[in-house]
Amino acid sequence: MLTHQVLVLLLIGYIIYTIDLKKKLFPVPVVLILIGLALSLVPYFSLLHISKNMIFEVFLPALLFTAAYQFPLKQLKENWGIIAALSTLGLIVTVVLLGVSIYWVSGFFISLSFSGALLLAAILSPTDPVSVTSIIKKSTGSEQLAGIVEGESMVNDGTSIVIFTVFLSMFKAGNGFSFGKFFGEFMLVSIGGIVIGLFLGWMLSKIIHFTHQKQYQVMLSIIVAYGGFYIAEAIGVSGVLATVVTGIMLSFEIEKTKDDNNIKDSLDGFWDIITPTLLSVLFLLIGIQAAEYLAFPHWGFAAVIFGLSLLARFVMIGGFIYTVPAWRNEFQNDFSTISLITWSGIKGSMSVALLLWLEEAVSSKDELLVSLSFAVIIISLVVQSTSIYPLTKLLGNKDKKSGFN
Repeated sequence: MLTHQVLVLLLIGYIIYTIDLKKKLFPVPVVLILIGLALSLVPYFSLLHISKNMIFEVFLPALLFTAAYQFPLKQLKENWGIIAALSTLGLIVTVVLLGVSIYWVSGFFISLSFSGALLLAAILSPTDPVSVTSIIKKSTGSEQLAGIVEGESMVNDGTSIVIFTVFLSMFKAGNGFSFGKFFGEFMLVSIGGIVIGLFLGWMLSKIIHFTHQKQYQVMLSIIVAYGGFYIAEAIGVSGVLATVVTGIMLSFEIEKTKDDNNIKDSLDGFWDIITPTLLSVLFLLIGIQAAEYLAFPHWGFAAVIFGLSLLARFVMIGGFIYTVPAWRNEFQNDFSTISLITWSGIKGSMSVALLLWLEEAVSSKDELLVSLSFAVIIISLVVQSTSIYPLTKLLGNKDKKSGFN
């Protein structure tokens, strides 16, 4: 029965992606989630369930590895500073700004503790550009802007997990915020994940030339993508960062051996099939799962939180660009740059993984946090995905010389 249901989901995903290939600007994740919400009303799909472990152990390693090894090295080399800043310190600043704002505003809607507000902010701060990077490239012609959005999302997943785990322990224990505990755990988990990723990436870059059989090269990439994630998580460090760094190391190796195109072609031939397959099932399951939590009376508060999340991100990005002279000079049209990077920060798979983690960890009396998280994620996916193209055109028409490189 379960196999039949998954095959139906794959068929739906195939149809939607086929339409997307023709229209180019079709917001696939939004459509899949809306279809998932509709499928939740069909008894045939009532037993389908997605868990935190399923996202972390099945979906994330493959999606992160593919994004990392396919990430344009030119953009990484040219924009590594702003990508690193936005995805680490920038994410922390965003969580603090959003958490304080949610706590202050919550008094007008519900009773929410400060640790609960910070936990909600930690869930909603990681970004997932899903299909918007291709839209940005097409509508603005800016490889740089798309690279910054994609690179930030790729790295901040690891940061968000560390922040979330610290705030979750505070929320469950009822303790206050400890900067020393947060900083120590953040450094340990992050550096540990990076070290494992560097080691596995170096091994992969050497071993992958051992055979020229493309099927064995693909097998090796699967082992490293999932194995690195599991090893890192097993020893208590960031599996996300381990997988991302491994993929980036492989990308450097492919760049060095351009004459050996079989490696890139064979990997792309496999992972370019796996990625839409996983995304189809993931977003459909998110829609099916979200349905049970969206029938709650606080959509007004969810809309306010969504607005606050955009404002906090806008302030953070503006603060970084305006305070660093090199970035201020690079992006001549500061407002357009800040606005587009802000609006491209869609909440997606990592936010869902964290809220499902929250669902497993808290009691029924705290399910309102889960419902609020789901509602804000749905609003973000629908509103931001469908409006990113008109926004790029609007800003582009206001200033043809936007300063994008």
